[in-house]
Amino acid sequence: MTLRAFIWQYLLIVPHLLLLIVLVALLRRKVYRQFPVFFAFILGETVQSLVMIWLIESPSTKHAEYAIAYSAAFAVSTALRFGVVHEIFAHIFQNYSALDRFGTPLFRWLTVALLCGAFALAAWTGAYSDQLMSVVHLFDRTASILQCGLLVGLFLFSSQLGLSWRSHVFGIALGVGIIASASLAAAAIRSQTGVTYSVALNYLVMLVYHCSVLIWIFYLFAPERSYAPAALPRHDMETWNLELERLLKQ
Repeated sequence: MTLRAFIWQYLLIVPHLLLLIVLVALLRRKVYRQFPVFFAFILGETVQSLVMIWLIESPSTKHAEYAIAYSAAFAVSTALRFGVVHEIFAHIFQNYSALDRFGTPLFRWLTVALLCGAFALAAWTGAYSDQLMSVVHLFDRTASILQCGLLVGLFLFSSQLGLSWRSHVFGIALGVGIIASASLAAAAIRSQTGVTYSVALNYLVMLVYHCSVLIWIFYLFAPERSYAPAALPRHDMETWNLELERLLKQ
């Protein structure tokens, strides 16, 4: 086996085997109770990886069959990734009822705005010749742009929101954000170069996915520590919450 073939097999199999450790950590630390959508996302990724690996390694698999299976798996994965992002925001605002009521519609409208912009940008950059895979990559770019936009906003205001880099929610958001960023970068390069660097980009995305899984394992097994933001005291967040409650009642 050549070095290239070994790396391909490693990146194809090992990261998805490590997802089993993520599942164990979620169950052992009972984090699945706080993040059920993330638990469903990891479980779905594990099952999908087994199916896709079997299709890749099977000599009887036809291109059309693989394309359909890949498209279906991607649709489920994208929907769950959206759910994970929403779950992260809901977890941050859960202690502030007014902020929660204000943040939920804000998240929805922000999602719609970013979705429209992402569709326009993704369509403008062009697509592949294969019709089905063209649609798949279009949605890939759209989802990645949207998730990157939402998570960048989350990280920018992490200190104001009391989001500690040692918390489980930060680790989950970081892993999802890294995957979305890598997918977006790969899609941008593919739109300009076509299939020239397709193999190298596939290796890059798989490597980044591997790193994200390791990040989730680290954060889920590491002790979660409490955090009090220095830039904005907690009583200021409570003041915001009370003011929003007053405005919502008017």
